[in-house]
Formats: sequence, structure tokens, C-alpha cells
Amino acid sequence: MRLSRFFIDAPLSLGIHALPEASAHYISRVLRLSAGAAVQLFDGSGDEYRGELAEVGKKHVNVELREQLRGLPEPMLRIHLGQGLSRGERMDWAIQKATELGATEITPVVSERCEVRLKDERADKRLVHWRQIAISACEQCGRSIIPIIHPPTPLYEWLAIDAELKLVLHPVAEPLSAHQPPATLAFLIGPEGGLTDAEVEQARLSGFRPARLGPRVLRTETAPVVALSLAQQLWGDF
Repeated sequence: MRLSRFFIDAPLSLGIHALPEASAHYISRVLRLSAGAAVQLFDGSGDEYRGELAEVGKKHVNVELREQLRGLPEPMLRIHLGQGLSRGERMDWAIQKATELGATEITPVVSERCEVRLKDERADKRLVHWRQIAISACEQCGRSIIPIIHPPTPLYEWLAIDAELKLVLHPVAEPLSAHQPPATLAFLIGPEGGLTDAEVEQARLSGFRPARLGPRVLRTETAPVVALSLAQQLWGDF
């Protein structure tokens, strides 16, 4: 039977730990686990810890960790996804699936046709929300290291990223298979309205090479799923 996996945002070690309030509430009040339930915890270090719930109260949960083991290795191909900022569930979906598909870093990119504008406190709240989306995806898919979720960044700033291969999706271009295998990959995907011709040209001048995924135009939340799947198939761990 598969163990319940939980991310704990604090360093873990063998022994008894009192879980943070939010984790304790979820385990005791939402999942309704009781003392003796087997669990597996991870803290983002790459290690995982197996044990069981030692004490479960209404407001506190203690866990006894008895075994330390190496977590799931990260993909050899390090992918930084620059995802055009989109509305609500579309952005959540893109971050969730990019996490499941092994993206190392994800940056919401603000371009001319973005329909969403986030500032100050609202941007901070969305960043916390997106990180929780990534954490939940890691708990589900088995990743032991949480991808870095960067704050929304203007396109012209993100284009300065350093990667061995930098690609921007474009309907008239060579397929991914035409490129040599990289160790690091930056993938730029436009928002719901797409990138403008000027932005594509700006990406080209910044070292990005056009790439196409097929004959059909994909939605902004579908494109990263297809792009990362193909990249992992060609050069990663699929």
C-alpha cells in the first residue's frame, strides 16, 4: 500500500517531530489519520523519511521518523520554463503539470498580450499559491525536491536567462528533435494571446531558437505539457 507523502517546510531528521500547524491540521482534520498511520515526509533536501504518527490531536500531530532514504533523483535535463502569465486555473494547471514533468524552475512571464497584471500584495499571494500547487504536485508524483517558482517577471528580463539550449515556441520552425541534446534547457511559452512578432524577434536576438510541437496551435496551458513531455522523451528521463 502506498504511503501518504507530505512536504514539511522545515529540516527533518530521525526521531520525533511536532509537525507545523498547517500540516497537522491537514493530517488530523482533513485526512483524519490516526496514531499509528504510516507516513513518508520530505523537506526538499532530496532525502525522505519514513515513520508513523505517534500522537494525533485536534491541534497538534507528532510523528516518529524511523528510516531515512534517498528520494527520487531529479531529471538529468534541467528545464527552466518561462510560462506566459495567464488567468486562474490555466496558470495553476501549467505549474502543476510542469512540476510533474520535472521542470527545475518555473517563471511566470509577463508579456504584451498577458490578460493578467499582478502587483505587490496580490502578486505575493499568487506566488504563495503557485508554490503550494508545486508542493502538492510533488507530494503526488514522488518528487523529493520542490521546483523553484519565481515571481512574475517581465519578458525582457527573463530572456537574459542562461541555458545551453533556449527555445521559443513558434508555428513555423524546426521540431524539437532537430536540436542537439542539452544539459540545460530554457523553454518560452506565450500567454493566452500568444507572443507578438516583436517579442519572438526579441527572443531570437537573445539566443532563443524557434521550435514547433506539431501542426496544431496549442493552448497556453497545453503547450508546456507537450513541450516538457517531448523534451524529457528526447533528452531527459522518459
